Amino acid sequence: MSITTIMTTDTSGAELVTFAQQTAKQLVTANLTRSQIRGIFTEVRKIEAMWDSNRPQAFRRLNMLRPKLDYQTARSPSVQNLKDVLTQAIIEVNNSPDEKVRDQRFHIFMDLFEAILAYHRAQGGRN
Repeated sequence: MSITTIMTTDTSGAELVTFAQQTAKQLVTANLTRSQIRGIFTEVRKIEAMWDSNRPQAFRRLNMLRPKLDYQTARSPSVQNLKDVLTQAIIEVNNSPDEKVRDQRFHIFMDLFEAILAYHRAQGGRN
């Protein structure tokens, strides 16, 4: 199961859920804290809030999330797995052939991140 498959052909969301659960388990094992995830998730929520009203700016901020993830990983190696997953998902949003597909993939990106966050908490991720 890959991010590409989840972003392009997983219409039911079943693979996304399984992947998110596995990713969250890895993040808990790596001792990634909820506050570290929430710091990144807060920025993603801001991007989502502007997605419909100012798509070019939101898209730019989505792409600028990649260097922020690199910075967070340099500060705390426990972010590495989350960075890898989110970076790959951002690349898939970028690789969209048109605006409609980009919009769909962005919403899948949001679903994926929300599921990872939920499973991280459910699996005992620490504060």
